[in-house]
Amino acid sequence: MDSFGCLFRRKWNRKSSMRLLILSRYSRLGASSRLRTLSYLPVLVKSNFDVDVAPFFDDAYLSGLYAGKKATLATLGYFTSRLRRLLFEKRPDLIWIEKEAFPWLPWILEKAVLPRNVPFVADYDDAVFHRYDLHRSSVVRTLLGRKIDNVMEASALVLAGNRYLADRAVSAGAKTVEIIPTVVDVDMYFTAKRPAADKRPRIGWIGSPSTWTDYLLPLLPVLTASATKHDARIRAVGAPGTAKSGDRLEVLPWAEETEVPSIQGMDIGVMPLDDSPWAQGKCGYKLIQYMACGLPVVASPVGVNSQIVEHGVNGFLAQTDAEWARALDTLLGDAELRHRMGAAGRRKVERYYSLQVYGPRVAGLLMDVARSGWSGLR
Repeated sequence: MDSFGCLFRRKWNRKSSMRLLILSRYSRLGASSRLRTLSYLPVLVKSNFDVDVAPFFDDAYLSGLYAGKKATLATLGYFTSRLRRLLFEKRPDLIWIEKEAFPWLPWILEKAVLPRNVPFVADYDDAVFHRYDLHRSSVVRTLLGRKIDNVMEASALVLAGNRYLADRAVSAGAKTVEIIPTVVDVDMYFTAKRPAADKRPRIGWIGSPSTWTDYLLPLLPVLTASATKHDARIRAVGAPGTAKSGDRLEVLPWAEETEVPSIQGMDIGVMPLDDSPWAQGKCGYKLIQYMACGLPVVASPVGVNSQIVEHGVNGFLAQTDAEWARALDTLLGDAELRHRMGAAGRRKVERYYSLQVYGPRVAGLLMDVARSGWSGLR
């Protein structure tokens, strides 16, 4: 494999009848790709798809990104690899695109490369269109402000993680739009509690370095005050290297194989957000992970969070610092309430946010598109 191209490409089930090319943004190291497309691979194979996965960025890019580095010299290689995949390799029956085929390229160029008469499905788990239409540069806004709208309009199907994203697809003129939440495999997420060696309860958070900086860090004084009051600790999984463990803060690295055990060692899961257009597009995956492990949650009432969290049933919605402190104090002071809310959250995930429910549905939608042959690029 060439060093600039796709380092993660798998061939699945070569005897099946429908050839599906997944143009994911990342490999499994990238959460959006792992959850929105790659987690469906087993059910797609069972549904008679022959799947080829071709990420745009490789693990080296993501590792550097999480470390605060920019892979500017390698970027051309990523574009070249995807261009070669679309122009010179076997044409699929269907393409499943995560967000866009070529980041930061105008639609007119992306459209010229995508194969004609091959239907494609576009998938969105965040408001990627705001990277362009709300960009500080007027040049970017002019050249790319409607780029994602164009992708949506040409798609045979748009899969949107929440109503905010779906509404954008509808307004863009998408032919068909389906809301598919980001889900978990409930056979992998289970409620076995892993008490900490020091017996202190844990207020838990999991995410990326950027979401730590944008959302968790501003709330850290409130979390620390509640943790101190109840002799608890704060567990942060996936925080940047600048976040250091201390008496109240416990920083753990993220890894796919330790993700579930790290959450099982928490007692409360938190998801703070600001009320920005970008946050409105988030799909609440942290909350679903926490709830799948039987944790009560506390979250900002922003976007889909207000649908996932039933206030007073499986957790609390908190907007102000006082509301956050009250919710945390209530949960930290009542182990039975934590257990009851956690059980309610687990039941909700099993019913509304599981791969077991949505896997067959997504496979069916993709098969319908593949059989239809409809393409907005004719």
